[in-house]
Amino acid sequence: MNNWKVVAMVALFGLHNAAWALDEAGSQRLLSIQQRWAEVQYNTPEKQKVAEFEKLAEQTQAFTADQPDAAEAWIWNGIVVSSWAGAQGGLGALGKAKQSKASLEKALTLDANALQGSAYTSLAALYDRVPGWPIGFGDSAQAQTLLEKALALNPNGIDSLYFWGDHLYREGHYSDAKTALLKAKLAAPRPGRELADEGRRRDIDALLKDVEHTLN
Repeated sequence: MNNWKVVAMVALFGLHNAAWALDEAGSQRLLSIQQRWAEVQYNTPEKQKVAEFEKLAEQTQAFTADQPDAAEAWIWNGIVVSSWAGAQGGLGALGKAKQSKASLEKALTLDANALQGSAYTSLAALYDRVPGWPIGFGDSAQAQTLLEKALALNPNGIDSLYFWGDHLYREGHYSDAKTALLKAKLAAPRPGRELADEGRRRDIDALLKDVEHTLN
């Protein structure tokens, strides 16, 4: 699978037990962004995704302007911008990847635990998929460090386990990757995130096929 397209899948993190830094209106705004992300990622034709993610990125940028101290707003700005980069693809998307990285790093300075450590997972996905030096900032060792922190905060999360399995697969640890992905399939559903969960499980199944093919 194209690396940038995988970056675009990085955006499925749970709202429940995590939006304490936001008031009710802010929490609803966040959920709306999350649900729109899933619609664009999983139900929008490929040729329309760049334009739709650009629109959504504008919304998340406004969210950070209105809630500059909310890590959740910065996390989802980073997630959406990385998805925009993934839809665009190619080296021209590196600028957006760097913008995403900056937003996720900002979120970590505000609250590393927000959204069950989603900033760690999202940032790890960037490090795992962006080209390394001298083209980009990709670094598999840094990705592993970040994923370990994400798993410490959310050991049973569908996304933390999926991206951990994907990292292990990339590193050639196929049996361990399979174990992580099978565990990810058992993750509890997230209220209000039904489309996101459905899409992520398709991602897991697709990667499991690749793992099984390699193992066999």
